[in-house]
Amino acid sequence: MSPETTAPRSLAEALRARDDASLSALLRSRPDLITPVPTDLTQLATRAGTRASVVRALERLDRFALQTAEALAVAPEPATYDELLGLLAGDDGDPTVTAAYPHALGTLREQALVWGDDERLRLVRTARELLAPSPQHPSPTGLGPTVGESTAGMSPGRIQEIVAAAGLPSTHDSVSAVASLSALFSDRPRMSALLDEAPAEAVEVLSRLVWGPPYGQVTAEPAAHLRWLIGRGLLLPTGPGTVVLPREVALHLRAGRAHRVTEPVAPAVEAATTHRPQVVDAAAAGQAYTTLATVEELLKDWHEGGPAVLRAGGLSVRDLKRTAVALDVSEPVAAFWVELAHAAGLVASDGETEERYAATPAYDEWLELPAAERWTRLASAWLAATRTAGLVGGRDTKDRTLSALGPGLDRSAAPEVRHRVLTLLAALPEGAAPAADSVLARLYWERPQRGTRPSPEDLRARLARWTLSEAELLGVTGRGALSAQGRALLGLPQAAGAKEAEPSGPGDKLPAHKRHHPVTAPAPHSPAERAAAAARAARLLAPLLPEPLDHVLLQADLTAVAPGPLERPLADTLGVLADVESKGGATVYRFTPGSVRRALDAGRSASDLHAFLTAHSRTPIPQPLTYLIDDVARRHGHLRIGAASAYVRCDDDAMLSEILADKRSQGLGLRRLAPTVLAAQADPAALLAGLRSMGFAPAAESAEGDVLITRAHAHRTPPRTAPEPVPEGPPVPDATLLGAAIRAIRAGDLASTTPRKADPAGDRPGNGELPRTSSAETLATMQAAVMTGEAVWIGYVNAEGAASQRVIAPIRVEGGFVTAYDHTADEVRTYPLHRVTGVAELADDQP
Repeated sequence: MSPETTAPRSLAEALRARDDASLSALLRSRPDLITPVPTDLTQLATRAGTRASVVRALERLDRFALQTAEALAVAPEPATYDELLGLLAGDDGDPTVTAAYPHALGTLREQALVWGDDERLRLVRTARELLAPSPQHPSPTGLGPTVGESTAGMSPGRIQEIVAAAGLPSTHDSVSAVASLSALFSDRPRMSALLDEAPAEAVEVLSRLVWGPPYGQVTAEPAAHLRWLIGRGLLLPTGPGTVVLPREVALHLRAGRAHRVTEPVAPAVEAATTHRPQVVDAAAAGQAYTTLATVEELLKDWHEGGPAVLRAGGLSVRDLKRTAVALDVSEPVAAFWVELAHAAGLVASDGETEERYAATPAYDEWLELPAAERWTRLASAWLAATRTAGLVGGRDTKDRTLSALGPGLDRSAAPEVRHRVLTLLAALPEGAAPAADSVLARLYWERPQRGTRPSPEDLRARLARWTLSEAELLGVTGRGALSAQGRALLGLPQAAGAKEAEPSGPGDKLPAHKRHHPVTAPAPHSPAERAAAAARAARLLAPLLPEPLDHVLLQADLTAVAPGPLERPLADTLGVLADVESKGGATVYRFTPGSVRRALDAGRSASDLHAFLTAHSRTPIPQPLTYLIDDVARRHGHLRIGAASAYVRCDDDAMLSEILADKRSQGLGLRRLAPTVLAAQADPAALLAGLRSMGFAPAAESAEGDVLITRAHAHRTPPRTAPEPVPEGPPVPDATLLGAAIRAIRAGDLASTTPRKADPAGDRPGNGELPRTSSAETLATMQAAVMTGEAVWIGYVNAEGAASQRVIAPIRVEGGFVTAYDHTADEVRTYPLHRVTGVAELADDQP
């Protein structure tokens, strides 16, 4: 059978010729096509040609595949395999382009952007409209319209003048004249001979237009060299004072290339520096420990209730600044830590009337985990989060400031970009840190923006830069290189080396450094895979983290030095008894009267504090610290405050007289009720704070006269779930869904394409229309089919109102139901006759 009879005439026919594996590849690469599942292959082809779906598919092409589509958009329709290759490789046949071309064309075919055999390659119509040159939307190729398109409104006499000036014989009609001129411009030897006669100034004009834009301005009386070009059709008028360089002429001047620079090979990610893997892992582990300490410090700062939630949602600028000061980091970094805790489900709003941010119950559970597991929880949440901390402080589309924990921070591309950047780092030799510019160049090649060049403001470029800095902050990388625990978290094998794992395909015939298609390591998708990757990362990280210490070093200047991380009970108690003065490799705590009083207010006695320090200090307790504790304890509770409105009582009336004489007490409204009692107009809490600010150490008491012990109140939100990532389009279907979808599409296609007999009136349903027959005709046809055993074609509307076409072989008709073998579903089913819209017999040659 000749190629003419076997070539597909439409995209639907091309899809119908595919096997199940090919259809699966299409639906996997373009998951929007099965949302919802098409009824048949015709509907699938229609959906694959819609503008939204085509734009989404084009945006996911790599640079060379997109250049191949752009070249096909300026090729004759239909184009041959060799014609398209010539537009990419040029007259000299670039061997690198030639090697990469089959895979690029295969990608376009797989994604149903190109259909037809090698002699009739066609772009989907919508893709051609998007990529073909036009005055409003110039092509990235820089090419203009063809001779035929440029002369569409030209008078026949003018066309004949151009043909004669170009040295061609005149013709009897404009169509043949345009064809003759196009043939001249496409003929390399004849075109070279014509240009040899051109004035030097004319050649200079052509050289300025050849790579685009192809449009130029001319005056009403153009110069002689311009008249020479216009007279021979090398420049054609498009309007008053405007000319264009025809596509055929430009291609001749370009030696057949559609693009000035063809990029068949992905740019390599270059290593900027290289360190020993052990150094990288140690640096990353140190930063992982800092991550845990910073998140704990953040949540400790919000222990009793964090900042208020803005009416529009999120943190105020003032609260973010205060948080940055508390963490001793910049505001963008503070926003990252806040968003990280939120993504991990450790921070949320409490939902109260006066809404505030606070730790969630999950935070307490997180604290009980081993340090390595706590880190993997945070790192895994960061990898999957679509919320992007780098946007904080920017503006949304309505010129409103984007705030931390507020709306508008989700970017669906963020998880994919993070995973891709880290995978590129994994492809480098172990211990190698990449040059950031080479990473951005690679990402742009893999996902170029149509018609643009790389830009620092491009979202994917910004996401990549943020990924590199955030991965370093988090400890996924160390000194810029991917750590062993980061590699494990991605689900990659431990021994990565310098060679990338490439997917199979025609490009595999190229050397590794010249393979043009992007390399993407499969991310762990299922919860079990993610849990296994996190557990492996935790096992690698655990030995690198410092062991918690059970001791400190007390010094004579009222400080204690923690030479490393402390065990949690020790750190908690010491955090109450002393104030953190500095952090780093060692943490310095300072004891002050206020900090000691804080410990006494929490219910500790002086003897408890002495015993605690004795048990946990590797150095003797300095005498100044002993005196400080005893002195504060001796005065602690000497004054008692209760509710009168409030009162102060003290056995030492001289101290009460001192308080009354102090000018700072005037705002408390004190007056003496008895030698040992003062009454105040202030409430007990204000009175307590006021006297402490004056340097006294009062203690609150209950109505029964007992000392009230004040402990820090841990404010927690109700149970909250971590924010769900916002997906970037429909999710990639799994194998089960793909199999079911393909079976349903093929079954529907069988029903819609099975030939039917025409009815007596000569009418038959149109494409996609359900058959229509009366109830009596339907019943009679069904009963006849039961007797003959023949299959029939029916239209059916289910209980939800969804209409479908089916091919069935009726077995039994009774009680208003027909039981039949459904060829569409490949099973026996029973259908209510009142839901059958009509029935038609199949053609005689059908089963």
